Amino acid sequence: MLDDHPVLRHGVRTLLDTQADFEVTAEAGSSAEAVQLVTEQHCEVALVDLDLGDGEPDGIDATRQILRVSPATRVLVFSAYDADSDIVRAIDAGAAGYLVKDSHPADLFRAIRSAASGERAMTMRISERLQERAQHPDEILTARELEVLTLAASGLSNRELAQSLTLGEATVKTHLHHAFTKLGAENRQAAIAIAVKRGLIRI
Repeated sequence: MLDDHPVLRHGVRTLLDTQADFEVTAEAGSSAEAVQLVTEQHCEVALVDLDLGDGEPDGIDATRQILRVSPATRVLVFSAYDADSDIVRAIDAGAAGYLVKDSHPADLFRAIRSAASGERAMTMRISERLQERAQHPDEILTARELEVLTLAASGLSNRELAQSLTLGEATVKTHLHHAFTKLGAENRQAAIAIAVKRGLIRI
């Protein structure tokens, strides 16, 4: 279990300990610690927080790192946020599922068991949203377009976006143009406003 808040880790551990078929083998407060523990403990399922605090890679990067050293581990992202951009990034990174922290304990238990058995692990609400996105591919922003738009919402210029993502400035402009078209927006500010309103990105 990876979360930068000790109190939350204690609460989740206490909750999971109520289930006879669960065993919390390790806790980590940083991605580096989690990667080390995963290799030592051979964890079957890793519960990973999305927001790991300042100076830390986010849960998406942590997911990639964990799967790089332990491909057999099933990562379940556990987040306070449910923006489409976060969900898409998590699944693209290889997460077996995504769960919001305000979910009912039964949903958490079910998600962990589903992940352990090799199934996709997420609530019905999130699953329905992903299915809806899949049915309208022309209206859906790609993971890269969501990433570019999210960074643009933080106030970065095209040049700064390019440097941050290690992309060419022309490529960044292309991603933004595609996002504008799909969202029906005339400019960056309008696209950001629409994306936030639809829950595609968070700022």
